[in-house]
Amino acid sequence: MGTNDALARLKRGCVSLVSEAELAKKLGSGRVLRVKLGVDPTSSDLHLGHSVALTKLRQFQDLGHTAVLIIGDFTAMVGDPSGRDSTRPTLSAAEVQSNARTYQDQAFKILDKPKTELRFNSEWLGPFMRDSLLDALKRHTVQQALAREDFKKRLADNSPLSLLEVLYPLMQGYDSVAVKADVELGGNDQLTNLLMGRKMQADAGQEPQVALTVPLLVGLDGEKKMSKSYGNSIGVNDAPNDMFGKTMRVSDELMLQYYELLTDVELDEVKAQHPMLAKKTLARTLVSRYHGAKAGDEAFAYFEATFSKKELPADLRVERVEAGLPLAKIIVQAGGAKSLGEARRLILQGGVQIDGVKAAADAPVSAPASFTLKMGKHQFVKVELTS
Repeated sequence: MGTNDALARLKRGCVSLVSEAELAKKLGSGRVLRVKLGVDPTSSDLHLGHSVALTKLRQFQDLGHTAVLIIGDFTAMVGDPSGRDSTRPTLSAAEVQSNARTYQDQAFKILDKPKTELRFNSEWLGPFMRDSLLDALKRHTVQQALAREDFKKRLADNSPLSLLEVLYPLMQGYDSVAVKADVELGGNDQLTNLLMGRKMQADAGQEPQVALTVPLLVGLDGEKKMSKSYGNSIGVNDAPNDMFGKTMRVSDELMLQYYELLTDVELDEVKAQHPMLAKKTLARTLVSRYHGAKAGDEAFAYFEATFSKKELPADLRVERVEAGLPLAKIIVQAGGAKSLGEARRLILQGGVQIDGVKAAADAPVSAPASFTLKMGKHQFVKVELTS
């Protein structure tokens, strides 16, 4: 692929690129670039929002460049302040190591593992904090640190801002020095940290990296960024049918952004399709990526039979419950909700059906002896009552 075509592909969906001319020059040099993505394993579960930068990193790999995936086992115990309105809770070393193992398993569903250089920043940040921090502090000002919008907002709100958080960009910037990055990727809330890497590389006598940022993926609610805490996420490890069903909840308007950020499909092809067909194709593509082509085909067939054709799945799971239990308890036992409160809300919102009839209240269930229970949009179970 020529430089112009490669540049066009890599620019797809990006928010900022510092700078395009530098990236074109690096791509045109013919050498293998070192493309860095740093991730702090603050959670054990990844969702599609996390996958946007990983997908961009895979594009660099497909163009023949080296992906340098840095697991921030050191910085995770500090907490990235980017976009935060409060100090992130501190994680223990054991929690970070556990999350890091899970993160790798999920990240390599996207990245080409043999072509990925995996590093942990505790390798160099411990010595940096001990031997080089004072020298680095001399080169940066308090005004520079406090010019960040997130820091200014927290100061204005009289929200605590720890000195350790102020040092975080220096640590991330030194990651780029340690691995000699040619390009660094990150979310658009990370630009300040990426630019710090450029400055620290220049201070170290290295050629500054290109900073490329991608958007924060909007969640299923169509408003907030995707986050497990907001209940609007699609998990990388979600079961195939769940992943397919959740993707079908994405709005037609938002679907185009998902295609742009999560796939290589030409957007003109998507626009030419009927929105429903395009959405099913997107869901099938995502399930195939994380669970394999067979799972993608099976999830598509399940959705078609269950929702498009109004048929029940052939392999309906059987749940045996005690007769006379309130409906909310049956839903929790069957895995349709995590708590009685959540189950009752699902009933009140009209999201529960017994043999195709909407349940009106959380009442004891004694008849019929067996029935099909629908919980939410895509969970079915056959309930058999026992005495």
